[in-house]
Amino acid sequence: MKSFKMLSVGIVTEDSMQDFPLIDGIIINQENSHRLWVLEMFIDQVHQSTFEKWMADEALLEAKVVISYPENDPAPFRVAVESVKQIGTNISVLLKGRLKRARSQYAEQLLEELIGEGLAGNDLLRRFESDMRSRPRLKRDKEEENE
Repeated sequence: MKSFKMLSVGIVTEDSMQDFPLIDGIIINQENSHRLWVLEMFIDQVHQSTFEKWMADEALLEAKVVISYPENDPAPFRVAVESVKQIGTNISVLLKGRLKRARSQYAEQLLEELIGEGLAGNDLLRRFESDMRSRPRLKRDKEEENE
């Protein structure tokens, strides 16, 4: 098993990303034959009902997780909520799932997408800088999910 510090996590909901500010978080690669990962996040209890609903619905969620260093690209996971436990005024949320694919090179894919949209010059540069900060879902990711 290998464990890593989880720095941020966002869950894709419809066509937007819902971020859950972490108090603390850890991600564990179980390195087993099922290729399962365990994500545990410690967050404010205001999010408890959201995760409890996803758990009751047995929802399969797309999570984007930044691991170890803030400049790392978010790693895409497909996870389910395993448990939600209240600890004081916060909650511990346990997610289990799989890495969707080897980490994509987000910047290169974004640039390819923007050029495909016909952007060039200063328009391309402005949009690229903006999207690198906001990290919208890429068309390729949406298409993979619909397959």
